[in-house]
Amino acid sequence: MGALGAHALEGKISPDQIDSYKTGVRYMVWHALAIFITQVIPEKLLSRGAKNRISSLFILGILFFSVSIFLLSTRAIFGLEDSLAFLGPVTPIGGLILIIAWIYLAVQVGIKSKS
Repeated sequence: MGALGAHALEGKISPDQIDSYKTGVRYMVWHALAIFITQVIPEKLLSRGAKNRISSLFILGILFFSVSIFLLSTRAIFGLEDSLAFLGPVTPIGGLILIIAWIYLAVQVGIKSKS
């Protein structure tokens, strides 16, 4: 996604749209790393079920947050300016899901580390 934004979209969308697109890429990469780290946390600190729930929340958050930004940033290229307007509120919902995943991760590790 980053290479697409850096090469294929240059000159086709506005600089503001490219900045938004880059934000989507940045959040996607950081949260993909968070999924990896979550999965390698020892089970004495985080149960298998909690790992899967947290990773699922990260994936859902990425889909809502980053993918909605990708679509909103590139909708002019595909002539979809009006038909994707509903995605505006989807982006903050994705951000909220990501925050919930981080809080859930912290709480679960905190609970396990005290026991």
